[in-house]
Amino acid sequence: MTRTRTEATFVSPIVESRRWLQGLAFPEDQPLLNLSQAAPADPPPDGLRQAMAEAVLTQTSAHLYGPVLGNDDLRAALAGQMQRHYEAPFTAANIAITSGCNQAFAATIQSICGEGDEVILPTPWYFNHKMWLDMQGVTTLPLQVGGDMLPDPAQAEALITARTRAIALVTPNNPCGVEYPAELLDAFFCLAQRHGLTLIVDETYRDFDSRSGPPHHLFQREDWPGTLVHLYSFSKAYRLTGHRVGAIVAGPERLVEMEKFLDTVTICPAQLGQIGARWGIENLDDWLAGERVEILDRRAAIEEGFAPLAAKGWRLLGSGAYFAYVEHPFTQTSDEIAQRLLRAKGVLMLPGSMFTPEGAPEGQRQFRIAFANVDRDGIKEMLARLAAFDG
Repeated sequence: MTRTRTEATFVSPIVESRRWLQGLAFPEDQPLLNLSQAAPADPPPDGLRQAMAEAVLTQTSAHLYGPVLGNDDLRAALAGQMQRHYEAPFTAANIAITSGCNQAFAATIQSICGEGDEVILPTPWYFNHKMWLDMQGVTTLPLQVGGDMLPDPAQAEALITARTRAIALVTPNNPCGVEYPAELLDAFFCLAQRHGLTLIVDETYRDFDSRSGPPHHLFQREDWPGTLVHLYSFSKAYRLTGHRVGAIVAGPERLVEMEKFLDTVTICPAQLGQIGARWGIENLDDWLAGERVEILDRRAAIEEGFAPLAAKGWRLLGSGAYFAYVEHPFTQTSDEIAQRLLRAKGVLMLPGSMFTPEGAPEGQRQFRIAFANVDRDGIKEMLARLAAFDG
C-alpha cells in the first residue's frame, strides 16, 4: 500500500515534545523550564495591538480578501526596511508576504522542485524544512556541518547531482544558533550560481544577529535575483507568532510561480497580521533594538555560565539568536536523556536526533536549547539543573 505524503515524514518535534508533558506535574520549587520551542511567549507591544484592534473596528478591508502576494503597503514597507538593513536596493515587486515563514519555504520549494528532485540541507537541520521536502517527494541531501557548526561549500558541491535544485541555509542558524559569515554565504552563492541552483537563505532570526551592518552582501550583487531566494518572519521581530506573517524576497519572475501556490493554499495572508507587521516596521525600530540587546544578553549568560557544565563533560557547540546547541556527556541517547531530564529536573529540551537524519550518531549526543523565553535568572537556573543531572 502506498504511503501518503504525511506518512512519508516524522511527527513534528514540537508536537512530540508536548506529548511528553502529558500527565506530568512539577513542584513549586522546580517549575517547568520549557526550552523546546523558539517563539516569544509575550504579546506584541501595546501600540501594535492597539493598531490591530482599531483596524478590526474601523477598516472594512481588514476582514476581506487581499492580494495573493500581500498588501502593497506592507510589501513597500518591508522593501524599504530591507534597503536600510542590507544597504541594497529593493522594490515591492521583490516582496511576497506569506502566512508565516514555513509557508515561504513551502512556496519556494513548490516553485522550483518536482517529484524526485533534491535539495541540500545542512544537518543539524530545521525540522520543518525536512518535513516539507518529505511531503513533496523531494529528496533531502544531508550536508553534515563541521565542528564549528558551519557547512562546507566543497562538501556541498560533492553532493550535487543532475536532480539537485537548491541549497537551503538558515542564518542565524536554527537549531545551532551560529551566524554564517558573509564570506561563507558568498561561497554558497557562487556554488549555486555555477551549478544553476537556487540558494535559499532563511533569515528568520536576522533581527537578533550580533553583528552590526549588513550580515552579508548578497543583495548588493546585481545578479542576485537569478540565484537567491530570501525568507523572513515577522513572528520573532514583533511577537506575531499567532498571526502567521512571513515574507519571500526574490525576483519578480520567481514570485509569479510562487503566487500560484499561495493562491491555492491560503488565497492571501491574514489581514490583521499584515497590519501589525506594517505598524511594527514603521514604529518599533527602537523597541526591536532593545529586544535584540536582551536576546544577545541571554546568549552571553549561557556562554558566561557554561563552565560548570563544561567541567562535567558538556560542550557548547554553537550559540546565537534564540538558540544554544550543546553536546551531552552521557552514555544514553539524547532521546532518553531528554525525557529523563524532563522528569528529574523539569527541563524540556529537544534532542539532536530531531534535527539529524535517522540513526545519525551525532544527533544522539546533542541538544537544542531554545532560550528566548528565559531571562538571565532562568538561564542560571537551567544551567544549575543541568549541572546537577547525573544521567
